[in-house]
Formats: sequence, C-alpha cells, structure tokens
Amino acid sequence: MFAPVASEDDVAKRILLIAIVGLALVAGLYVFVFRSSGNPPAPQTASAAPPPQVGVVTVQPAEVPYPVEYAGRVAGFRDVEVRPRVGGLLLERRFEEGARVKEGDVLFRIDPATYEVALNRAQAQLQQAQATLRQAEENFNRTEELFRRRVSTDVQLDETRAQRDQARASVSLAEAEVEGAKLNLGYTTVTAPATGVTALLSPPVGALIQAQQTLLTTISQLDPAYVNFSFTDEEGRAFRALNERRERPISEKELKVELLFAQETSYPHPGQIDTAAQRVDPQTGTIQARAIFPNPDGALLPGQFVRVRITGITLPDSIVVPQQAVSQGPQGPMIYVLGENDIAQARPIRLGPEVPGGWVVREGLREGERVVADGVIRVRPGQPVRPGPMPAQAPETTGSAAPGSQGGAASGSRP
Repeated sequence: MFAPVASEDDVAKRILLIAIVGLALVAGLYVFVFRSSGNPPAPQTASAAPPPQVGVVTVQPAEVPYPVEYAGRVAGFRDVEVRPRVGGLLLERRFEEGARVKEGDVLFRIDPATYEVALNRAQAQLQQAQATLRQAEENFNRTEELFRRRVSTDVQLDETRAQRDQARASVSLAEAEVEGAKLNLGYTTVTAPATGVTALLSPPVGALIQAQQTLLTTISQLDPAYVNFSFTDEEGRAFRALNERRERPISEKELKVELLFAQETSYPHPGQIDTAAQRVDPQTGTIQARAIFPNPDGALLPGQFVRVRITGITLPDSIVVPQQAVSQGPQGPMIYVLGENDIAQARPIRLGPEVPGGWVVREGLREGERVVADGVIRVRPGQPVRPGPMPAQAPETTGSAAPGSQGGAASGSRP
C-alpha cells in the first residue's frame, strides 16, 4: 500500500513550526550564555543630536548714535493781524481770501474823501501861517532898524521879536498838521506788512471800519516755519548728565532736526533747534521746545501734526546687542552668552535705550563676550552650540558688535 501525499497547507504549517522552534532555541542559548558570563546584553541607544548652529556676535563698547523722536505741530513763523489805522467806509478788497500775498501788496482801500478834505484844510492853514510869519518878520526887521537908529525902544523890539517867533511856531504846527493829514490819507490804502497766507474771513465791502479795532485779515508768515514739540523733564536731565560725562559736550548747533510726515515721508529741508523753554509745564511735566525749518514752497502748514527726529546725540562707550538676541526670562530681559567649550549660559541683563543697532545693555555684559544673536530659539541653557557668523539677512550692529568670533563692524536700522 502507498502512504497518503501531504497537502501544501500541511507543508507550510510544518515549515512555520520548525522556524518557531529554531528561534526559541537560539534565544534560549543567547540568554544562557550571557547569564553564565554575568554580563547582561546592553540596550541599544539612539545616537546623540549634534549641537545647534547659531549666529554669534562679539560685543565691543563704542560710541553709538542715539536719535530721538517726538510728536510736533507746525506753527507759523508769525501771525500778523492787519488792522486799519484810520476809520471809514471799506471801498475795495484787492485780494482773494486765503491767497498768498507779498509784503507791500495793496489789500484794502478805505473811502479817502474825508481825509482829502482834512489835508486841504491843513494846507490852507499852513499858507495862512506862512503869510503871518512873513508879516511878523518884516515888522521885526523894521523895528530892529529903528532900534539901531535909537528911534525905537527896547519894548517895541521885544514885542516884534515875540510876534515873529510865534508866527514861526504857527508855521511849524501847520506843517505838522499837513503831514498828519497826508499820513491819514495814505492809511486809507492798506498794504500787506509781511509775506504770507491771508485768512479766509475779512469784512465785506461797504462795511464801516473803525480805526485800530476792526480786524481786516490775518497774514500767516510761513517761511520759515516753526515746529513746536515737548520732552519730559527726565529726558532733559538725562541729556545734561550725558553732556557732563563727555569730554566735549554736544551743543545745540550740532543737533540736526528731521521732519517726518505720515507713512514715513520725510521733509527735504533739515532744520535746527531754535529755543527751549526754561520752565516745566506743571500740568504735563514737559518742557516746550521749538525747531525752525525753511519753508520756501509752503509745504508746512500751521497746525499740521508731524514727527520730529533729532540726530547728533551719541552714547559713548556703549555695548549694543541686536534685538533678536534679547529674550524675556523669569527675571526680565536675558541673553545667551557663550562660555568655555561653547556652552550657552543664560544671563539676565539691564537694558538701556533703543538705538539703530538694537538695545544698549547697561548691566550684564562685558567687553569681548560672545552673545547668541541668531537661532536663539534653538539654544538650551547649559548645552553646547556651534557658533558661526551672523546670516547675511540678519541686522547687524554698527560699531558695537562683531559677527562670530572674528570681530568686525556691522550696521542696523531702527524699527
């Protein structure tokens, strides 16, 4: 008889059973050998991650620029009120309200009839006084001649001399009256006392004008233009203290003033500090200051809000770190400083003012220390890092921080 043939499923099951038994024997032999030797198998460990790549700057103290900005408002160089010197009926206005006028331009005409009559009267009185003077001088001359011949007395000579002097005084008075009448007649034509922009309101033609009282118009002189701004008393004291520490104090003439409109549009003409008040406003605690700008095109209008940027102030021996190097820690601002073996150490610092290159560090940093300025988020305190130069796209510090450990100047911009 023949034995039955095994199926394919049976063959597969037998092969699987033989493999399982073989693996069990190998595992038992592995455990037996290591237990007998007293050395258990070491667990497999993952390979350690490499230190992160960071950008490093080496800080060096230097003199850094410190521009400051304030809110300001434009004011006219002066506002001139145009008032009449004589009264009367307003006959004519020779300019458009709100238009720009030049010094000497005719603005208004007042009815001159009354003042023409006054001038004619004064001239007639002058002629009368001149005739009286001629007669008085002839009488004095005759009396004086008779006195030399011993015909006239001293009393007669004195009387004729007094009459002559009175006639001369009358002529002088009449001449003054004529000049006054001419002035009043000239004042009926009102001219612009300054160059500038006129107000939008003025009396209508036909109105009765009162001398020295009626406001005809106001001329705002725009060239040059004033810009008023204010700073705190603390800022003023800090500036004075800064000047005391400098070998050569900064003068107001060395300060340059720039004007900024909205959307960072700058005014093309630089200005200068004009003056500052010598008192503190008790309500705001600020000191009023004023800058002066040329305004040939009239681009600066009174009442306009602007930003005033003052340059020329520098901070000597200052250490500056980029803004991205500063983090906020439990104790306030902090940075990562590299120690031996490029180990990152967290260090709290005390910040000063913001400058174009970043932040001024008042306390917490020393000359020559290396600071992590790029890749700060990848740094862990007490862990090593791989220092490298700052990336090209990162802002750099002007004259106060050197990229990497090689040193070198860099420049940055204030946000």
